[in-house]
Amino acid sequence: MQSNSAAALRANKPRHRVLVVDDYPDSADVVRTLIEMLGHEARIASSGRAALAEAYGFDPTIVILDLCLPDIHGCDVARELRARRGGHHVHIAALSGWGQSDRRQAALSAGCDQFVVKPASAAKIGTILKSVALPGA
Repeated sequence: MQSNSAAALRANKPRHRVLVVDDYPDSADVVRTLIEMLGHEARIASSGRAALAEAYGFDPTIVILDLCLPDIHGCDVARELRARRGGHHVHIAALSGWGQSDRRQAALSAGCDQFVVKPASAAKIGTILKSVALPGA
């Protein structure tokens, strides 16, 4: 009975809906698992097109977006998410294995809120989640 009460409290707690976009399944699974362990809902997309399709119905509050995707560059995905969302804000954290300042500037110019060099630590993922106001909080 105790675990059901804890589960009910957790279910009613505000949480983020996080879309993890990464074409490396193992990396995406690790990030998704961490996000879920922190009490948030997460889904995975493995391409830019899949991310845009998933974002329609899932309506994420945070997108963790790999920039080097097999079909559409992450900067273009970020621009499209911004155009579709209008005034409704989504926090976009760009992830890249390339940390050069021109890559960082391109991501921020495309509408990303922050730029994180891969691999992102568990602490960094937690910081991203904590830095964004929870929906309904």
